[in-house]
Amino acid sequence: MYNEEKLAKDVYLNVYEKQPLKQLYNIATKSETKHEDAVNELAIKYDLNITLYPDTEVPYDKKSLDAYGSGEYPVVAIQELYDVLYDKGIQSSKDAYEVGCMVEVTDIDDLDKYIVQATSSNASDVLAVFNFLRDGSYNHYWSFDTGLKSIGVSEGCCSLGSTYCHPEYPKK
Repeated sequence: MYNEEKLAKDVYLNVYEKQPLKQLYNIATKSETKHEDAVNELAIKYDLNITLYPDTEVPYDKKSLDAYGSGEYPVVAIQELYDVLYDKGIQSSKDAYEVGCMVEVTDIDDLDKYIVQATSSNASDVLAVFNFLRDGSYNHYWSFDTGLKSIGVSEGCCSLGSTYCHPEYPKK
């Protein structure tokens, strides 16, 4: 989840350079940074090396994290996902909003799985952090959905197909 939160922040800020949409900047700087820090605190608490995932037996090492710049990830799948999302997001405002929908649905899907695991393990601290992240992702999803609708995409995130269409997500 640390890498996913970093990906969200990085892709939003880096796409913002080409597509200056307020949602990208605001979500990256006001939320994703907090989300990244929250997961980082769990890694510190449990002494997990999140740079070498899935090898979490190696102790936590903040210096290793600092070696990765914006848009760079130690997890190959996250790096590949970032590259695809960035390449799409810089094409147009519509693509940038769509990337936001895609990122948030991916986060929510993963968090749903991890929340089940945290619940069954009675890991209340992990559960609290993951619920916090998921609540934020719900808000971000609706922000990107609204952005798409504001540029004439009447279906919002649902225009991307059933995978990204979630009218059941709670709205604030």
